[in-house]
Parts: sequence; structure tokens; C-alpha cells
Amino acid sequence: MKKNMKFLLGATLLVLAFSSCKKKDYSLGDLTAPSNIVITADLVGATAALPNGDGSGDVNFTITADNALSYKIDYDASNAVDLVFLPNGKTTKKYTTLGVNTYRVTAVAYGKGGTSSTITKDITVKSNFVPAAQIVTDLTNNASKTWGVNKDVAGHFGVGPWDPGCYTGCWWSAAINEKVSCCNCFYTARFTFTKVSATSYTLTVATPDGVFTKTGTLAGGLPGIPASGGEGCYPYAGGTSSFSFGPSTSGLVGTTANPTTSTAINLAGTNTFIGYGSLLKEYEILKITPTELRLRARGTETGNSWNLILKAY
Repeated sequence: MKKNMKFLLGATLLVLAFSSCKKKDYSLGDLTAPSNIVITADLVGATAALPNGDGSGDVNFTITADNALSYKIDYDASNAVDLVFLPNGKTTKKYTTLGVNTYRVTAVAYGKGGTSSTITKDITVKSNFVPAAQIVTDLTNNASKTWGVNKDVAGHFGVGPWDPGCYTGCWWSAAINEKVSCCNCFYTARFTFTKVSATSYTLTVATPDGVFTKTGTLAGGLPGIPASGGEGCYPYAGGTSSFSFGPSTSGLVGTTANPTTSTAINLAGTNTFIGYGSLLKEYEILKITPTELRLRARGTETGNSWNLILKAY
């Protein structure tokens, strides 16, 4: 009798277990990817007479799609792809390359279960930005001028958050000669800025002891850098690229104590850098004199900004 009771109890529990399982629904539902993606690009100041905008370079983007939960956008396919997260599909971008230029914009719409759809759109934007003449003179001597990181002053290298509230190295700041023992290439690299014409400039990088950078995707796209390894000096042949001046996009507001020129050096391509290899290509000029150059740039690690102090040679 006891055996029968145990059997009946076990069978009942088994049935209840199966019944309980059947009540749960683990279905993800419809996983149809987003459709009907549209990129709307509103060029600020565009009119029939100014079809490429008013010269500010500002473009208001709106991305829409059916069944989309979020979006990402890449503003320029000619550079390394950098998809920026847009939770509501809206953003404003300032294009800073001087003149009238065409950019291929890529948008990705994400739906349920990680599904996604992609679209591209070409836009042509005008930028009329003209840097202050004194900045050009101080940087290039109106011909050619060479700079290098100034190891003899404290704070020649620093890191903080990419935040308009952080002006200098809020997290860490280098002492005098900080990197001599580990990475002296940081101090022997030279950066020559040349004024080719009134609207054309080049940067030539010479690295006799290698480039100071991180590795892999954090190397800033520099050629020949290993896929893995710590921060340090790596062989790099140097290079030359064009650069342009543009309005800085950091949002920093200058003060007497913490000045900024609100002007940025924008490097073209991926084979040049200034100071530290693990930086993106926009370098805000905080301060410049004939002998000193203070820069702030966004790091390749999301959320970081780096400060550099260079001296003229």
C-alpha cells in the first residue's frame, strides 16, 4: 500500500511539474528586422541659394524606421567606422572640413532580439570656418614649424572624462619626465606643421624611437601596430597627412584660468597623430603661443579625454 501511495504521489508531482512548465512561454515573439529606414539630414541654413548649408557645417539628423527600438549612426564612411548610439534617432553633427565636401552617412536601426537593418545616405555640406591668423602663424610660422611633447613641465600629459566640466587631466596628470624610463619615444617624436597655402596644411610625423600608443583597436588606426600588448613604444614609420582647422566640438567654455581657442586641428586619414597614438583625430587647441601648444583630444577609449603640452623646436 505504501509503495502504491509513493507511486501515486510521484506521478501527481510529475504531472504538476509538466503542467507548470506548459504555462510558461519563452517565445521571443516576432523577430522581424526594422524596415522603412529613413535618414533625414537638415543642413542648417540651407536655402535654394545655399543648398549645402550656411557654412557652419551643422547638420541635424533624424533617423526613423518601423519596429525600431534604437539607432546608431556613422557620420563619415571615409574614416574608420564609428557608430554612435542614438536612443531616439536624433542628433546634430558639425562637419569641419573646409570647403564643400560630400560625406556618406550610415545608419543602423535595431529591433527585437538584436535584429538590425542598415541604410546609407550621401550628404554634401559646406564649412566656411577660418582660423584666427595668429593661430596659424604660431603653429606653422606661416611656413613650417616642428613641435614635440614637453617633458620638462608637469601636466604635459593627462587624462580625464570627455566632459565639458573637465578642462585638464582630472583623473591623472604626468610629472616631469614621467615617461622617460618606460616610453621615451613619447618625447623624441616630432610633429611638423606646414602651411602649404591659405587653405591647405600638412602634418609630418617623425618617430625615431617608435610611437607611444596602445595596441589593437585602441591604436587610433595607426598602421603596423600589434593587435595586442600593453601601452608602450611600437615601431612606426611615420607619415604625412593633410589637416584642416575647424570649430572644436568638445563643448568646453573658456575662462581666464582655463582658456580655449575653440579651434581644432582635424587630421585626415589614419597614418598621423599628435603626441599620443591612442587619440581620435580632432585636437582642440586650448592655448597656443610661439613656443607652447596645449591640446585636448578625445581618446580611443570611450569617455576619455587626454591633454598634451608641446613645445616648439
